[in-house]
This record gives sequence, structure tokens and C-alpha cells, in this order.
Amino acid sequence: MLKEGDSAPNFSLKGSDGKIHTLKEFSGKFLVLYFYPKDDTPGCTIEAKTFNKRNSDFRAIGAEVVGISKDSFESHCSFRDKYNLEFLLLSDPTNSTIKAYGAYGDRGIFGMGTLRNTYLIGKDGTLLKIFENVSPDKNPQELISAIKSLNSK
Repeated sequence: MLKEGDSAPNFSLKGSDGKIHTLKEFSGKFLVLYFYPKDDTPGCTIEAKTFNKRNSDFRAIGAEVVGISKDSFESHCSFRDKYNLEFLLLSDPTNSTIKAYGAYGDRGIFGMGTLRNTYLIGKDGTLLKIFENVSPDKNPQELISAIKSLNSK
């Protein structure tokens, strides 16, 4: 089980831009890595639209937002285009990265699957904060507050 202060697990996943992305390319900035169950479902759409609305705020404080689910590259592209999402979505069809981060488990009536967890990763690849079972509409503001707090130290 990951805990704050651990090194964030590396990943190599295809993004909604058609390129393969790894953790290393985000070094030097904060990375907001949010895991979500499924493209274009009610809670996941609220979360993505809320992150998108605040994307310029994240960039202004030195952070990149990246969403991860097990959905396919094609599904991510449709989801991105439907809601004009301005941040990267990564496809993890094998659940390997989702499980490495501990974002896989029992979702109650929905069975086993991706948990709505978010990880704030520092500029050096360290897990700074773990947010579990987040609220789709409140998660982005929680992250902005956490990053601003870290920036003021």
C-alpha cells in the first residue's frame, strides 16, 4: 500500500494525444494524477469537467492534471472531444498502473474496479498527498488548496 512520502510508481501509458507517457516527463512540476472508473458516466463526467474548468488554475500554480482509467484510447478521445477536455487522459486497459497506485478495489454495488482516488505527486516524483474516495465536484479545489499550501512553504 502506497503512503505519502513514497516514490510514485512509474507508468508507461498511451494518452489521449496518441503518445506514450511516463511519470518522468512530469518531473519539475506538480502532477495531479486522478483515477476514475469510466469515461462519460455521471460522476466521472462531473469530475473531468470540474478539473477542466480549473485547468488554467492548475497550470498557473505549476501543476499538470492527468486522468487515468482502464478505458481505451478511442474512448478517451471521444470523452475528451465531447467535453473539450484540455488535459491528458491515459489508458490503462490492464489495470497495472491503477493497481500499482492502490486505486483498484471493491466499489460496493459496482463490484471490483477503479476507485476514485487522486494522487498529488511532487516535482521530484514523491507522493505528497493521497486523496481517497473523492467527491467529483470538490476534488479539484482540494488539490489546488494543497498545492498552494505547498508553494507557500
